[in-house]
Amino acid sequence: MPAPALMTLKILLPFQVLVEHTDVVRVVAETQFGAFGLLPHRLDCVASITPGILVYEREDLGESFVAVDEGAMVKTGLNVFVSVRNAIEGVDLGELREAVRREFLTLNEQEQNVHAALARMESDFVRRIAQLHHE
Repeated sequence: MPAPALMTLKILLPFQVLVEHTDVVRVVAETQFGAFGLLPHRLDCVASITPGILVYEREDLGESFVAVDEGAMVKTGLNVFVSVRNAIEGVDLGELREAVRREFLTLNEQEQNVHAALARMESDFVRRIAQLHHE
């Protein structure tokens, strides 16, 4: 009986490789449309992932959990690459869920506030330039 196909999983942060395993059976991440799972023989694909818990199962070690910020997941052949801005490894799902809520979602709200403030400043600047042009 042939050995089952296994995937290589790499979780990449901006300045380091957080996770790298070559014996992964399945990967499940959260997208804006719900959970998205990958198995070794699934067609190649790309998915945008949202802050949440990424689950991966290794051949002999069972499930592992990583809290991830938003990012992208790419599957090509038997390779799965997850690129996110921030991630936290852990074993207790309750703690990881709380970490996602506390760290990643709060950060996204702050970023949205900064973007809104910049948009207001830009529109005010354009309005003032238009007023000067009409004077």
